[in-house]
Amino acid sequence: MANDHIWQQIEQLLTGASERVVLVAPFIKKEVFRAALAAIPRRVEEIQCVTRWSVAEVAAGVSDPEIAEIAEADGRPRILLCHNLHAKVYLADDRCLVGSANLTGRATGRVPDANVELLLEADAAHPEVQRVLDAIGATSVPASADLARQIREQADLLRADEDAPQVLVAGQGPTRGRWLPETRNPERLYRVYSGRYRNIGTDVLAGVLRDLVHLDVPPGLSEQTFGEAVLAGLRSVPEIRRLFEVGTLNLDDAKRELASSGACTEEQAQRAVETIAQWLNYFDEVHLVPVGPWEIRQGREIT
Repeated sequence: MANDHIWQQIEQLLTGASERVVLVAPFIKKEVFRAALAAIPRRVEEIQCVTRWSVAEVAAGVSDPEIAEIAEADGRPRILLCHNLHAKVYLADDRCLVGSANLTGRATGRVPDANVELLLEADAAHPEVQRVLDAIGATSVPASADLARQIREQADLLRADEDAPQVLVAGQGPTRGRWLPETRNPERLYRVYSGRYRNIGTDVLAGVLRDLVHLDVPPGLSEQTFGEAVLAGLRSVPEIRRLFEVGTLNLDDAKRELASSGACTEEQAQRAVETIAQWLNYFDEVHLVPVGPWEIRQGREIT
């Protein structure tokens, strides 16, 4: 069997399209995307491409947001982003291929040392295919060339940061280590997330990017939805979870727990709880109460 057997399957499917093409893959490299568009006859005007972009994965080199520029130059494809996408589906009119292969050189066998992949032909009307397409339609957001450039710039900054967390691809390798909020100014998070960081110093910017990588917030969110996603990430921190379970968080207890766990020194633990308090004050309705040790309590302070 030829090394590019998977690519031959995809190319044959696309060249036979008459009206509609849908490309669904978490990871897409620009060379393979360009080849896929070249295989689709010009008579096909409806082309939808669904993928996912995260700063960490782009920094790892598994995906190219520059496909947005290629799509813009072609004029036909519409790119959507689905943050929790894992399915791979290639659809042309009433035929489709489903399986494991992304639109990358190694997955399609267009480069040496190809992956072992599988694509099976299925009816585009199959209930499971339709279920996936419906789920994508309900959760995806439009991509743009501007967002692509923003993601690439942040990925390059992350790659240059020696203190950045290990860049991991979902489903591959160990899980990320424990995370605690780093940046002391949580209002900077959405600014950096949305590409507005020209006046932020390099070291501060690196810390904000590290926080964003750990939070793994989907791109393209409004500020309100972004804040909700950050709050969900905060709830995953054991020391903070207690606040949402019982309504209060004793900062001295949290500091002792962090220091005794070996996660950080006493000085780092002090800084961590102060930062946690700032984040909660910014992203949630909490207030500080001086009852012996300071406590964070849920809800607005009644004055």
